[in-house]
Amino acid sequence: MAACIEPVNVHRKEIVFVKPSQLTPSDILSFSSVDNDPNLEILCQTIYVYRANEDLPITKADYGSLKSHNPSNKLDPACVIQEALSKVLVYYYPLAGKLKRNKGDGKLEINCTGEGVPFLVATADCTLQSLRYFDGNDVETAKLFVFEVLGDENAGTHPLLIQVTKFACGGFTIGMGLSHSVCDGFGAAQFFRAMAEYASGKVECTVKPVWARERLVGRVIVDELIQPFINKDSFATSPFLPTTDLVHECFNLSSDTIRTLKLRLIEESGDSGSGGGDCEGHKENFTVLEALSAYIWRARFKALELNLDGKTTLALAFGIRSHLQPPLPNGYYGNAFVSSNAVLMGKDLLESPLSRVAMLIKEGKKNASKTEYIHSWLDILESTNLHRKTIEANGAFTVLTDWRQLGLFEQVDFGWNDAVNVIPIPWKMFGYVDLCIFLPPCKLNPSLKGGVRVLVCLPRTAMSKFKEEMDAINLEFEV
Repeated sequence: MAACIEPVNVHRKEIVFVKPSQLTPSDILSFSSVDNDPNLEILCQTIYVYRANEDLPITKADYGSLKSHNPSNKLDPACVIQEALSKVLVYYYPLAGKLKRNKGDGKLEINCTGEGVPFLVATADCTLQSLRYFDGNDVETAKLFVFEVLGDENAGTHPLLIQVTKFACGGFTIGMGLSHSVCDGFGAAQFFRAMAEYASGKVECTVKPVWARERLVGRVIVDELIQPFINKDSFATSPFLPTTDLVHECFNLSSDTIRTLKLRLIEESGDSGSGGGDCEGHKENFTVLEALSAYIWRARFKALELNLDGKTTLALAFGIRSHLQPPLPNGYYGNAFVSSNAVLMGKDLLESPLSRVAMLIKEGKKNASKTEYIHSWLDILESTNLHRKTIEANGAFTVLTDWRQLGLFEQVDFGWNDAVNVIPIPWKMFGYVDLCIFLPPCKLNPSLKGGVRVLVCLPRTAMSKFKEEMDAINLEFEV
């Protein structure tokens, strides 16, 4: 991410605890095998950026409607959001409790104490425009707009924290920290939309949350079957790792660039016969995710200078809500994904036609949608979770998650129209380096409509090479 243009001063008030507006159950809830994955035991922080009302085409009627919803707070976004949070917590009451691991079996549980969500109001002495609406700001600046509250193993930690920061221009940001053990991206977006519904004046949320974590609990299997998932000796290594000198960058790819990349891969699949058809010339269609994942996987391999005789894996987070039989209930907000894996030797990744790499990713997604694969994956997670080992960055893994279809921009109107930008603060998941996130573009850059932002973290010595690869895709595949 690019350096900030000017110093930023953020003045924070004292933390308050927002409780549910009504009495809620005092339960102790258990989690699924996916939720219990120690790699997910992190606080995922995301910043939503909203412009001031006067910057938007809002009518007097709209303004009057907003004021009638919140007549006492004079359209103060912090008051609007705090009130909405209190109401939505009646349904999402586990988020007002404490998260910890049971001392007996070591599994996660959430104690629904109703203690409340830590809520912080802050002011910034600059405008959102001076920060380019967080489109490319540096990580250290972004961290000023979120916060953490340290917990302990006895009392537990807060699964949700919210900071509302008001800017001199009248705009504001919502910095949300949410435990990945409790929600995946889809679940987090569901909660955020529900909070926005209350802020806009609705008396209840459209989608009611469902816990039902027992649906995704696997069986413990014999140790021999999980050894391939623990032993990483055969995987490629990078001369740049391990290191603490890491750099985060966000790369913009236009819709034209991605469309052309897809078309090239489709043509190439017919020329090389890599589509897997019975006859020469069979052409495969590729999604944006498949085509771009293949390119990013190879680009990271080159940048990290991984050895050719080692294995490398692309692990794609694949949503399973609709693939189970019966499907998960509407409103399920826990982690509901498996890892769709594509594995290649380094030499094959580097030298095979890119369409073949994309085809391998496509086949992995198809396999991951099958019921037997899902249950096998749950069994593997339930068994490996017992070891409580987290995956450290080694470069051989590219763990990719796609935020473009989560509805992060749509239906999250707190009275200031939809967010103009949404950015994640980099998470220490898989040592930062192995995680890659596909994001929708900032709404204030019309030239990128339909494009993709690619957020990556690499050792500083490898990032320059990765930039060359990203520059190459824009040059090679531009229309």
